[in-house]
Amino acid sequence: MSPNKYSLFYLLSVINVFAFVGSVVENPTSSDSAEKQKPVPFLSPVADGVNSPVFKPVAESLLPLNLLSSFPEDLEINEYCSELLHVFSRRYVTYVNCLVPAARPVKVCQNCHSSYGSLVDIYKNISSDQMGPGNVSCSYSLLHSDRLMLVYLLYSNLENIWLKSDCDHCVTNEYQSLTNGTLHFLAILNQTLSCFEKYKQGNHTELCKNCKSTYRGLNDLYSQMEKDNILCIDLEDSMNLTRSLWSRTFNCSLAREETVPVIAVSSFMLFLPIIFYLSSFLHSEQKKRKLIHPKRAKSYATLMNIQDKQS
Repeated sequence: MSPNKYSLFYLLSVINVFAFVGSVVENPTSSDSAEKQKPVPFLSPVADGVNSPVFKPVAESLLPLNLLSSFPEDLEINEYCSELLHVFSRRYVTYVNCLVPAARPVKVCQNCHSSYGSLVDIYKNISSDQMGPGNVSCSYSLLHSDRLMLVYLLYSNLENIWLKSDCDHCVTNEYQSLTNGTLHFLAILNQTLSCFEKYKQGNHTELCKNCKSTYRGLNDLYSQMEKDNILCIDLEDSMNLTRSLWSRTFNCSLAREETVPVIAVSSFMLFLPIIFYLSSFLHSEQKKRKLIHPKRAKSYATLMNIQDKQS
């Protein structure tokens, strides 16, 4: 090949090389630009697999909590105390379910005394220092082992309701039944309400006339029980409602028997100053007469002596 041909071949090769380099500089690689334009995919724990460095499976995160759900046997309550706790919870719910419907009108002592007695019995077993099966006492583990003392707190709240209601005045000591005085009052109350129901239609004058004796007997019985301090919230609330029916709903009135003594005492106190001044006046007049009488006698004796001398 001649030298001119070699020179021409070399020149064409150099031109092709510069053209290729220029295209590379002006237009970056399409693969890089495509990668830049593609959106970054969302990392999913399912697609990424269990060995993903970012997301951990739920089972691994909950594993320590499952391990903490149980304690050594010496820290857990025994089976006997656990059974007492379950019995307490059932009886607690039974008593609360009885209290709510008995709120209005109040019948806490009448309707719920038996369920409260059952709750008291199970709490006595829990709080007792006597040893149960296995020589174990549940008093500390169920009542005083933590700061909250939830069992004690729950029982104290219900006991406070019972005490504020004065239900011990209307219920026997064993929580088995109502007292005889309470049953007698409820019987008279039912008679009075039956009379109201009979004559409430139409003119209330008939009701006030025909139910007066029954209502008076109920009112007198309530006053006597109030003096004897044997009333509970049930009787107080029922008497308040009955008095409201008698006076406000039916516009009846009941004359009180103590009105006559009050009028007599008031009249006596009114005339007492008159009697005092009248007695004082009479006493002063009588004393004045006694003082004048000796002067007259003395002057009469002196006059007689003078006449004797003159004679």
